[in-house]
Amino acid sequence: MDNVLPTRRFVEPSVVTSHFLLREGDVVADFGAGSGFFVEILSRAVGPQGVVHALEIQKELVEKIGDIARQKGLANVNPKWCDIESLNGTGLPDESLDVAIMVNTLFQFEDKPTGLREVERTLHAGGKFILIDWSESFGGIGPQIDQVLNKNDARALAEGVGFTFEREFDAGDHHYGLAFRKG
Repeated sequence: MDNVLPTRRFVEPSVVTSHFLLREGDVVADFGAGSGFFVEILSRAVGPQGVVHALEIQKELVEKIGDIARQKGLANVNPKWCDIESLNGTGLPDESLDVAIMVNTLFQFEDKPTGLREVERTLHAGGKFILIDWSESFGGIGPQIDQVLNKNDARALAEGVGFTFEREFDAGDHHYGLAFRKG
């Protein structure tokens, strides 16, 4: 009998976005969009009447997201170079979003409460905030052990800036998924 390790699941956009409860026409922002891992599936989920703001502090990644959007004909994607970790740093209007997502980003913030306040500022009342982050340090992928933000601390931070916790969802073997609403 072979000693085969079970397959470990990482965050899969096509799987976890089913937990986002997106609707056609939604205005969504991906806070810390990185290389655009979620851009295409978000774009298709909100449809041509919706908008996806791909917010990123690394200019070369913003340019890459722009290239992906052009190549795939994702006209509703708005790649934006901005500082999501400062209040008003995104440049988005107050209460302009239906949904905000943050995947593998919060653990990187030096000032986590301010970054979450920026998310809160941009969501309208009743808007959804979806948070996915690392539950562990895994084999040199993701955060170092001392950077991991456990789900209870992440929930407390989000609730501390005014979000209401709604539910937890499966985000893979190395991540947690938390869904909140803006009061």
